[in-house]
Order: sequence, then structure tokens, then C-alpha cells
Amino acid sequence: TCDTGDQQTTAAVQLKEPAATIVERLKDVATYEGEDAVFECRLSRETAQDAQWFLGDVPLQSNEMNEIRVQGTRHSLILRKVTLEDCGSVSFKVGQHSSAA
Repeated sequence: TCDTGDQQTTAAVQLKEPAATIVERLKDVATYEGEDAVFECRLSRETAQDAQWFLGDVPLQSNEMNEIRVQGTRHSLILRKVTLEDCGSVSFKVGQHSSAA
């Protein structure tokens, strides 16, 4: 606000979070049935944007079979005790960016 005594004007500052990009993409993982499969990627910056992991077209959540971790800019997915049904595409999406393995 600028106030000169008989006149006043006000403006506001609004910030938008810059979009994070994927700087370290997912890599293919080969493992044995019953073992864990670990997928990792790294973003250009820490972000409050929604990040989502998918197995095929199914969105994943952290539970006893899938562990999702975020440590700074590093995002990881651990598929616990994989079976043949877990074979297929794993993808990670943040904003308009995605990576698959």
C-alpha cells in the first residue's frame, strides 16, 4: 500500500510455484519373484505438486505391498514381494511430466 495522506493505492503479490521437471528418469528393473523391485526418479526441485505412481494404469498408494517415499527431490517406489502379475509398466507423473520403465 502507498499512502500519500489524501490518496492511497494498493497492490498484491501473487506467487506461482514453478513446475518441477524430471531430471533423473526411471530405469527398468529386473528381479526374482518374491523379491522387492525399487524404482527411483529425481525432480528438478522439491515441489508441493501432486506426484503419482502407477502400475499399468492403476494409481498406487503406500500400503503393505507398495512403499512410496519422498526424500527432498528423490521419489521412490518399492514394490514388495513382486509376483508375475506385477510385470508391466511402472510410471511416475508430476504435473505434465512423466517417466516410465
